[in-house]
Amino acid sequence: MDGMELIAFNIISNVGTAKSMGIQALIKGREGKKEEADKLLEDASSFLKEGHKSHAELIQEEAKGNKQELSLILMHAEDQLMASEIILSLAKEMLYMQKEINDLKKK
Repeated sequence: MDGMELIAFNIISNVGTAKSMGIQALIKGREGKKEEADKLLEDASSFLKEGHKSHAELIQEEAKGNKQELSLILMHAEDQLMASEIILSLAKEMLYMQKEINDLKKK
């Protein structure tokens, strides 16, 4: 396994964890466990940042003229990166809406 594959797998591992934590946060939010949901999203953001750092390494190398061969693994890593970003953004908004719903129910 070469350097690019290792970086791609690092991206996949980190953003996959972030994505899973985003889904878990939504479940905790639905269960009314806001603090747990918030902690999961905070931790998920850290994993997403790590994935972004690895992705940035690839971009910087290409900018230096060290082109990488396009591979299915890299395409999968980028797909997972984008999916994780979307899930975490939507999870934050949905948890905010769940809080508003819960607040209205208390009235």
